[in-house]
Amino acid sequence: MATSMITACSGNNGQSVNCPADNFEYKVDKFADLEILRYQVPDFESLSLNQKKLIYFLSQAALEGRDILYDQNNKYNLAIRRTLEAVYLNYEGPRDEKEFQEMVVYLKRVWFSNGIHHHYATDKFEPTFSQSFFEKAVRSIPAEKLPLKPFNNNVENLLQKITPVIFDKNLYAKRVNQAEGADLIKTSANNYYEGVSEKEVDDFYNKMRDPNDTTPISYGLNSKLMKENGKIVEKVWKVGGMYSDAIEKIVGWLEKAAEVAENDEQKSVIHSLIDFYETGDLLTFDEYSILWVEDTESRVDFVNGFIETYGDPLGMKASWESVVNFKNLEATKRTITISENAQWFEDHSPVDPRFKKDSVNGVTAKVITAAMLGGDCHPATPIGINLPNANWIRQMHGSKSVTIENITSAYDQAAQGNGFSEEFVWNDEERERIKKYGFQSDNLHTDLHECLGHGSGQMLPGVSQDTLKAYGATIEEARADLFGLYYAADEKMVELGLLPNMEAYKAEYYKYMMNGLLTQLTRIELGNNIEEAHMRNRQLIAKWVFEHGKEDKVVELKKRDGKTFVVINDYEAMRGLIGQLLAEIQRIKSEGDFEGAKKLVETYAVKVDLDIHKEIRERYAALNIAPYKGFVNPTYEPIMDKEGNIIDVKVKYEETFEQQMLRYAKEYSSLPTMN
Repeated sequence: MATSMITACSGNNGQSVNCPADNFEYKVDKFADLEILRYQVPDFESLSLNQKKLIYFLSQAALEGRDILYDQNNKYNLAIRRTLEAVYLNYEGPRDEKEFQEMVVYLKRVWFSNGIHHHYATDKFEPTFSQSFFEKAVRSIPAEKLPLKPFNNNVENLLQKITPVIFDKNLYAKRVNQAEGADLIKTSANNYYEGVSEKEVDDFYNKMRDPNDTTPISYGLNSKLMKENGKIVEKVWKVGGMYSDAIEKIVGWLEKAAEVAENDEQKSVIHSLIDFYETGDLLTFDEYSILWVEDTESRVDFVNGFIETYGDPLGMKASWESVVNFKNLEATKRTITISENAQWFEDHSPVDPRFKKDSVNGVTAKVITAAMLGGDCHPATPIGINLPNANWIRQMHGSKSVTIENITSAYDQAAQGNGFSEEFVWNDEERERIKKYGFQSDNLHTDLHECLGHGSGQMLPGVSQDTLKAYGATIEEARADLFGLYYAADEKMVELGLLPNMEAYKAEYYKYMMNGLLTQLTRIELGNNIEEAHMRNRQLIAKWVFEHGKEDKVVELKKRDGKTFVVINDYEAMRGLIGQLLAEIQRIKSEGDFEGAKKLVETYAVKVDLDIHKEIRERYAALNIAPYKGFVNPTYEPIMDKEGNIIDVKVKYEETFEQQMLRYAKEYSSLPTMN
């Protein structure tokens, strides 16, 4: 089905791309500041039966962990979501009344963000329906439809607990607080910690760390840290531990996946992940990570587990996520070219030679087609991934980097003709360059960021990857972005056939500066500082380049008709500034310079010009463009013979956002309401 909806076509400069069929609807729903899209899974039907079965089983495993993320984000999320879903399904009052419709929007936001906090800004979003309506609606629902078990099977006890969480804006106000000077643990609303302070967390894990250990485990990655009877304990996420009900189901699907693995290496990867889930042992997680990064032959691949640490203000504890995918064979040719030249990139980097790797090992890169998104990768998803995160594994065994091109393609198609370029780009020359080269240069920047940027450089002996604490994620993302930007403007890109000419990189430079200085501000509430690591990274780079190039007017902010625009006067000089900043960021990372990281982030990445912020939000609002986008997943239907054997798997694109979220709540909701 998928391939019948795709036709081969030629992009800019003869670049091969997948073109959407006229009848494919990318846009599904729009509410609040969010838009829901579809993504296609081209070439699925060309896969072998075992590859299709493997994707199906891994996709089921990707969905079984959904409720883990809700609970990680806040301990009341499941109770709130399940109560709202019960009202949505069983409310007998007028469903077209304003307050009910506002409650539906709130529920959709909870679905999108996997909880009550904005998925990106991490602020708790405020309901636009009244507390009295909510309480009346909940009381009108049959008691057996509500999640009452943790609340002594009493509706009033349920309301007493969750109503303040929803309506008191000061309670659990921010899922991830990064404000300088605050106790980041006590003031963050996530469920990774309970009853402990930031100092207690630091002390607990510092006692475990050996500064001479060159292969340290990822301390605290898969556990909740809390006090019980006055003693600090870790509640490990594993079979038989916290989240066991969901993890057992994940393991069940992984066992089925292992039976149809493409080769022995992939089978070993899956069994090692199962061992980790069953034991919770972080040494086993490292063993799994090494096996995973060394499996480079399998076409089908997946991420499943406790991976990224952006949801923890200290950058230790990992949210649950999954991406099931298979290699885009044609597009992967460009990432193979990049990875084959990894040593050249390392050798020619503008950073201090002390921080360069003498030998770049195990860099593998590919362009993938996402087949299923789960946990912290759904509905919002990254467009590129570089794993594993342990620096010593990267250095000794290499890393895997991917660009998710069917996702970037969906974004690109959905943005056609929305008026953004006409509103925010300075002139026709820049607009034409972006139209001609933007998609290609953007994908290349992602390739360089993920394939080489995260894996470049080295830390000095004895420096822990946790040294930069709350600033670590921003510094690491800036390092990878700067690496990609610096090399996107190198003549080597044209020599390797990755860009058609030396004009193409300018499209990415312009888009990056425009986003970092201006347009990304639409994503945060007026007057707020920037909190999210990727947004901080982008403003850090753009603002640093702007300020350090001010005297020579390398980049300017100009006004026309009362509107602010980015103007780049000297692209070559801008590249020089990017190289300077890359060298400094790498030094900070390699030396573990906490004070250097703090000064750079707090000076350039956090504060927002209020007048520009207000202007950008007003201009953006006039275009009626949602600043955030996410996706509904396709569905996979196994076709059975009379004996119950799977003889084919079909992919479908039929569900609405509401239909999918309600089905997921029914079919993949194994955790208790309070964990």
